[in-house]
Amino acid sequence: MKWIVLLASIVIQLCLGGLYAWSAFVPDLQDVYKLTAAQTQLIFGLLVTMFTVSMIFAGRLMERRSAVLAAAIGGVLFGGGYILASFSGGQFFPMLLVISGLVGAGTGFAYVCPIAICMKWFPTHKGLITGVAVAGFGAGAVVMKEIATHFLGTGMDVLMIFRYVGVGYGALILLSAMAMVRPGHTIDAATRVPHSSKSLMTDTFYWALTIALFCGTFTGLLVIGGLKPLGLSMGIDGKTAGLAISILAIGNAAGRVSWGFLADRFKTRAVWMLLALLAIVMGFLGALGMLAPHGVGFLVAAALVGFGFGGCFVVFAAQVANRYGPDHVGSVYPMVFLAYGISGAIGPWIGGKLYDITESYASGIQVSIGVLVTGLIISAILLKAAGPTPKLEHAE
Repeated sequence: MKWIVLLASIVIQLCLGGLYAWSAFVPDLQDVYKLTAAQTQLIFGLLVTMFTVSMIFAGRLMERRSAVLAAAIGGVLFGGGYILASFSGGQFFPMLLVISGLVGAGTGFAYVCPIAICMKWFPTHKGLITGVAVAGFGAGAVVMKEIATHFLGTGMDVLMIFRYVGVGYGALILLSAMAMVRPGHTIDAATRVPHSSKSLMTDTFYWALTIALFCGTFTGLLVIGGLKPLGLSMGIDGKTAGLAISILAIGNAAGRVSWGFLADRFKTRAVWMLLALLAIVMGFLGALGMLAPHGVGFLVAAALVGFGFGGCFVVFAAQVANRYGPDHVGSVYPMVFLAYGISGAIGPWIGGKLYDITESYASGIQVSIGVLVTGLIISAILLKAAGPTPKLEHAE
């Protein structure tokens, strides 16, 4: 049964991960429906915000009722949001409401279930199995990008593509939700550190994870939300800039599996390792922007950004499970994951706004480097203050 659960988890994440191919739709939304760069990035950014906020309610529903119900609700909201977007006429506010609101909420309800359930079925390899489960989220952008490229290439309107995505992906999520069942017995129910929403607010470990997750995802979302336009602005040809979306998604998927192993191996040290990698990569990307256009270099940078960004969704989930116990991932991890929502609300928008003002993404890259370095220093200090995680006693 546990392998069926894992497979269903990967399918759900594969569908949800299509949101990272958003930049494939941006040029058509701008050219055909006259949305500004800031508007397209605000839709994407607030989708991420709603995604993270809804996870809190999904986690509570999952613990009180069932993961099957929470994931099924996610499938309905996700599919329904895209279907309604296809009837928006390309207007900004209706699209903001249904894509950011409904699709975002659906993503949050469906996303947390596979993570929490898989940790219960595979308690001794929390980081690695989480990485495998959510690798589908990273790979989902490759699938969505190919769908978008194919249908846009045939002349299909972008809104009609939204309709097909809503019907097809919504059905797949609903079907896979039926497999989100807990093990028949408690595999690992112990809690390392007592917690409540109030106690988390004074927990230095919680704040270390939250700040670090914000910094890592701020950078990743700033790049992802405008990756293709970023490449075009640097003089990269359209085909290579479009390919970068898939390359980043592959790096994202590979990063989720690899960082799962690293999280199990290096524990909290994986947190600052992750931020350091992203800071170096963004420096490389900024240097590329000042040199002559180089397609290969741009693809390498995209892959590494994806690799680091993917790690954000494994390293922190694994640390939550280690510190607070896998039975409480559904309630604690969404509180940490709110940082991703905040970064989603401001990261892509800042990147788009700075481009609207300067006609360059260089300023956005510089801001992201500053955010990463600051986050690296603060989280390292807080993790040291929090002290080591006590050993967990397993309960069968």
